Amino acid sequence: MTIRIGTRSSALAMWQAEQAQSLLRASGYQTEIVCIQSQGDLKLDQPIYAMGITGVFTKALDTALINDQIDVAVHSLKDVPTELPQGLKLTACLPRGEHEDIVVYKDLDFWYETHRTVATGSLRRQAFWHNRFPDDKIVDLRGNVQLRIKKLKENKDWDAAIFAKAGLARTGILGQLHDEHQLYYDDLNFMVSAPSQGIVGLVSREDLDLQHLSHVNSARAANIERTFLNHMQAGCTAPIGCFVDFYEDSILANAAVLSVDGSKLIQFDERFTTETDDEIVEKMLKDLRAQGADMVVAEMRNQMAELKS
Repeated sequence: MTIRIGTRSSALAMWQAEQAQSLLRASGYQTEIVCIQSQGDLKLDQPIYAMGITGVFTKALDTALINDQIDVAVHSLKDVPTELPQGLKLTACLPRGEHEDIVVYKDLDFWYETHRTVATGSLRRQAFWHNRFPDDKIVDLRGNVQLRIKKLKENKDWDAAIFAKAGLARTGILGQLHDEHQLYYDDLNFMVSAPSQGIVGLVSREDLDLQHLSHVNSARAANIERTFLNHMQAGCTAPIGCFVDFYEDSILANAAVLSVDGSKLIQFDERFTTETDDEIVEKMLKDLRAQGADMVVAEMRNQMAELKS
């Protein structure tokens, strides 16, 4: 059997597809990579949250799966909606890479400056940044990671941009920044990662089972984080963070819900030992809702609707 691996054509997407291809080949499968263009790639002049589409980076690959053009779609799992189209499933998760968000900036005095201009296309990153630095200006930034770095370098009015660390590491850009000394970067430890950030997910039709290839901890983290996001009913572009980390005898779960403007922030941080995935999610939801998360989410939905209109 030859498994046709569907992917977007960016350097990061191809890196992910090649990782999936290596895993499949090591397990005895014949493979072929098939490039599919997504709507998120085509509309670079419009913020993701304003496009009014569920899964802007995944819809084209979902369609290719349903139409039997490919057998497996490879995604950054944080971009995959928690509810997949009928007949499709998340069939495997690769080992998680870096989950952090980072800020890439031009001037070594960046942290001492005020009223800065920071670029990001993520509502979650925007909300976290404005919660910490309300006087800074946020501008939209779209495109693959190479294009976003290029835009940051060329735009004289921009001081910095925020990225997923995994994307820059996997494309080799992080090493280049370190070597070239033209741009600088720091981890943003005050941001809670997007659910499943750093995890590469394989989506397939229901008749293809690749669970035996899945990394156990990555799959479990994805299940907890995606289940939490699904119960919050806000979508994968919403300003919601969730990250689960594993230790020898425990699991550390972090979650956060923010208003779009960052003025409201509700957080959860707790260590678990013997609880099931469902019990961990239930505890997160109960604690955050007791702090008023439902009201923040309702406000968030209204703010996101206004941004789309």
